Amino acid sequence: MESERRRQKRRKFTYYMQVMDANTLQLIGHLSDISLIGIKVDSEKPLPVNVNYRLRVNLTQDVANKTFMVFNGRSKWCQMDKLEPNSYNVGFEVSTLSYNDSEIFQRMYDKYGSDSRW
Repeated sequence: MESERRRQKRRKFTYYMQVMDANTLQLIGHLSDISLIGIKVDSEKPLPVNVNYRLRVNLTQDVANKTFMVFNGRSKWCQMDKLEPNSYNVGFEVSTLSYNDSEIFQRMYDKYGSDSRW
């Protein structure tokens, strides 16, 4: 991603949370940062851009009273990780969430998002 065009503050994600394809239950990668409108996932393989996905994230009891959340995400960009050559960073824009899922997403952002740099 050459230029920063996002309007929402992005935070590093401090919890090791898997992101899966909800249709196949195949691992896509691990959540590495979060904003209120999107996520960045570290993946072992590149993903095509501008593709819609049904994403599944397993949840912890401290952010939700259910075990997982499924939501729509659209891949917006994909690039090779600068530090790990066999890893890719993929940015997903999160589609409209239900009210309950929006609250869960906000709790994930608040609880596991960090403003500190690595």
